[in-house]
Amino acid sequence: MKDQTMITALKGMLIGGTMLVPGVSGGTMAMLLGIYSRLISAVSSFRKDKKGNLLFLLVFALGGILGMLIFARPILFLIEKFPMPMLYFFLGAVAGGIPLIFKEAKLQKITLGAVGYVVLGALIMGVFALIPGESLAVPEGGGALRLLLLVAAGFLAAIALVLPGLSVSYFLLLLGLYDATMEAIAGFQLSFLIPMGIGIILGIILTTKTLERAMEAHPKPTYLIILGFVLASAAEIFPGIPSLGMLPICLVTVALGFFGVYFLAKITS
Repeated sequence: MKDQTMITALKGMLIGGTMLVPGVSGGTMAMLLGIYSRLISAVSSFRKDKKGNLLFLLVFALGGILGMLIFARPILFLIEKFPMPMLYFFLGAVAGGIPLIFKEAKLQKITLGAVGYVVLGALIMGVFALIPGESLAVPEGGGALRLLLLVAAGFLAAIALVLPGLSVSYFLLLLGLYDATMEAIAGFQLSFLIPMGIGIILGIILTTKTLERAMEAHPKPTYLIILGFVLASAAEIFPGIPSLGMLPICLVTVALGFFGVYFLAKITS
């Protein structure tokens, strides 16, 4: 029990430390580290084991906060100073988590249908990328339309929060609400934050319940579509082919990312 708690905290730290990396979502890292389905279950079926689920979520959240405080700044510094090697490290991490996703999908062999589900997931991500910027104009004031639009924005942000491959900040940018949300948080504007918070809570509950049922009833297509999300998000951070001078260090970092996640997932699964 104590070992499992430490593992949960460690995974929370790793996810928290990488959440601020452009193109790397918390859901993606949770999937690659093998804790995604447990998180979904803890939120969706919270009432089935209130004490156990609350303890798990608290340990994970504390680990995530610690990870953001300890690792986020150094990681962002390294990305700024050594962008290509670090982005190759994250690409390696994505590749290292793919065997675990195959295992969760109970995939015995790669078939045309399996490839189709992965492509479908990638295409869904592509559709999100095509959403025009400033697509959700929230009017000023305190009218009913503004409240409804903020609830809708919170609901959509929750989907981005839960699904691997989607960045909440990127999604808010697409909706044209990133600056307004940051200003509302900084200024503690309850008239903005409360309706958005209601939408986020509703979105998390509905999305996690839908995902949990899909994972239980149809694990293979669900996990393969999620793999498509993950691969599409990896394509977003692909920095291009390194120069001959950068190639050796990029090969080292991609290998470190791959084996780091692969063995961590294997040891803790």
